[in-house]
Amino acid sequence: MNTINVKDLMSISGKGGLFRFLAQARNGIVVESLTDKKRTIAPPTARVSALEDISIYTETEDVPLSDVLLRIHEKENGGTAIDPKSGNEALKAYFTEVLPEYDEERVYVSDIKKVLTWYNLLHELGLLEVTEKEEEDENSDGADDKNDDDETAGEAKKTAGDTASADRKSNAGKEGSDAGKE
Repeated sequence: MNTINVKDLMSISGKGGLFRFLAQARNGIVVESLTDKKRTIAPPTARVSALEDISIYTETEDVPLSDVLLRIHEKENGGTAIDPKSGNEALKAYFTEVLPEYDEERVYVSDIKKVLTWYNLLHELGLLEVTEKEEEDENSDGADDKNDDDETAGEAKKTAGDTASADRKSNAGKEGSDAGKE
């Protein structure tokens, strides 16, 4: 089964566009804007969402964003999607074609606009990379040393992401009290 590769891509609340995770820093995470390639540090108080952690509500089970992007990619034969600034009814109709089972009560038009904006941005930048979906193989005995090295690297990166997440959570309460000081 295929999917769109959204690894290391993220959205930062309050900042337009998408960003690529580069490194963990002491005072946040280092990210690079996909559009202008400028590097910046997202502080621990920033609300950062990794695209690989985002899913869309459906009537049965949540569908990962990467799979929704793939469905749009397949519907458009690799082309651009509908303009996110289209009317609300047109956006809902389009999204129903892409993901008929989406939960219309919990998926708002603003969510649909965001997904379509992200898809069109990734398409424009040539970053809609269709890859084979990694599925956990229960028959794996860990005999392949290369896979062990890859898993170790992945765990280190995950730990770095968990640290950023823990930092954000620990500073979440400070966000409201610092708001009036700015």
